[in-house]
Amino acid sequence: RVRETLFNWLQPALPGARVLDLFAGTGVLGLEAVSRGAASAQLVEAEPGLARALQAAVGRLGATGEVAVHRGDALAWLRSQPDRRFDIAFVDPPFAAGLWEPVLAALPAVLAADAWLYVESPSDHVPVMSPEWAVHRENGTRDVRYALYRRVTLAAIDSSSDPQTT
Repeated sequence: RVRETLFNWLQPALPGARVLDLFAGTGVLGLEAVSRGAASAQLVEAEPGLARALQAAVGRLGATGEVAVHRGDALAWLRSQPDRRFDIAFVDPPFAAGLWEPVLAALPAVLAADAWLYVESPSDHVPVMSPEWAVHRENGTRDVRYALYRRVTLAAIDSSSDPQTT
C-alpha cells in the first residue's frame, strides 16, 4: 500500500528519470520505477546475498540495459559518484543503523537540482532535512513514516520570495 501511494505521487516525474535506490534490499522500488517509465536505475545493496539475488532478478527481467546493481556500502558508493546526477532517490536504510543523517548529507552531490527524494523511517523518527528539501507529501502507518521531498533550488527560493514575481 505504501509503495502504491509513493508511485502515485511520483508518476509525473518517472518518465525518463534516472533513479537511485540506496539500501535496495529486494530492489522493488528501483525496479518498479523502471517498469513505470524511468530511463535507468542504480540499485545499491551491501548484503552480498541480496545483491546477487537482485542481479539475477535484473537478468531474468531482461533489464540489464536499464538497471545496474552495485554491491557495497551506500555511503562509500555515493562518495565515489561525483559525476552522476539522479532525478529520484529512494532512501530506506535499515532502521537500527541510524544512517539517515550521513546519507542525507552525502546525497545532494549526486542529485539533480530539482530532484525528488523518498525517505522511509520508523514512525517515531523524522529525519532532519536540510532547508533545500521541501516536503511534497508525507504519510505513515503504525510502524513507518514515509515522505516524498522535492529539492528546492536557490533560484526557485529567490524567485518565490521576490515581490515582483508574485
